[in-house]
Amino acid sequence: MHIDVYNPDSYCSGIPHEQFAWLRENDPVHWHNHPDGGGYWVVSKHADVMAVSRDFKTFSAERGFVMVDDLPPDILDMARGQLLGMDPPKHGPLRRAVITRFTSRMLQLLEPQVRQITRDIMREAREAGAVNFVESLAGDLPTAVIGSLLEIPRDMWPQIRQWSDLQTSASDPDLGGSTEQVNQASIDMGTYGFQLACERKDQGGDDLISLLINQEVDGQRVSEMEFASLFIQITVAGNETTRGLISSGMHELMRRPTLYQRLQSNPTELPLAIEEMLRWTCPLHYFRRTATQDTRIRDQAISEGDRVVMLYSSANFDQEVFADPMEFNIARDPNPHLAFGHGIHLCLGANLARLEARIFFEEFFHHFSSIEETGEPVYIRSNIIHGFKQMPVKLLPR
Repeated sequence: MHIDVYNPDSYCSGIPHEQFAWLRENDPVHWHNHPDGGGYWVVSKHADVMAVSRDFKTFSAERGFVMVDDLPPDILDMARGQLLGMDPPKHGPLRRAVITRFTSRMLQLLEPQVRQITRDIMREAREAGAVNFVESLAGDLPTAVIGSLLEIPRDMWPQIRQWSDLQTSASDPDLGGSTEQVNQASIDMGTYGFQLACERKDQGGDDLISLLINQEVDGQRVSEMEFASLFIQITVAGNETTRGLISSGMHELMRRPTLYQRLQSNPTELPLAIEEMLRWTCPLHYFRRTATQDTRIRDQAISEGDRVVMLYSSANFDQEVFADPMEFNIARDPNPHLAFGHGIHLCLGANLARLEARIFFEEFFHHFSSIEETGEPVYIRSNIIHGFKQMPVKLLPR
């Protein structure tokens, strides 16, 4: 079996299940060459991905950030200001500051706002009839929710999405750009976040930026610079992954009309169905860690400084954990998927994404009697982002 899980072309028709299954079976801690020289360890089993996620002392997010490619020093410094690129003790206080804004009570209060945004999007799509589902439906919701939460002026929303796409889909010919353009997008986005933080410092607002920038956590306030990095993470993560979850989830339902009809008739089944969509579509293929000391995974020696890649979209199909992993089972319970990661870096917006997806499908079923694909969907060419960039559909309003 030829294994190449680095090349973005390997993902142009979805998760390379054959390669991942071979790795889990034959080489669960696999040495993979990197085109820039050297290489990295690929961890493909559920138990090992969980173990690496939990052991933040041995496997650092801060040392080399979370992408398999090493970043230039100036971009690495900025990336380390994002929560997902921080290790304890720096990580804890800042995460607690953000997590207080994503409590279940906060989300309950947010639900009417998310529902109203969703209804507006559905109304616009009804007018159009034939749309690219990814852009017009799945993509508009997370952008609008993040834009509203942070009170970003509406005319900036398309720019936020463009900056976000440039950074996450750099290797895609339609969405990405040169290394310089991608780095510039990161800098521009951080600069914009910094400006917003400066404007809202001590202004008494109740949007998410004001709440983060004006509160003390463990005796410290979030600085404008810290917020700039945090801003990139919140906006990028909020955009990309939820869009992938909703569009890929809908694609799976369209391929299985009986499941589509079942959920349409019984929306109370949506929460479990969304967990299965998360497992199945896994919006991020991997995150990386860097070994802080010599260690072992299974019986494989890992040296200090080695890159270790946790392959979430392989772990989610591990037959030791999931019965019939290749069956899309909307009633699967329990469903310990790793689509949101695991451990101290478990996705901050996980419950917000669940809320958005549930409301999206509830409102979609309410507004439309059916949906059909009018062409083959096209995946983003990326070894990290798993999602469609195009999914042409025809909508039949109720």
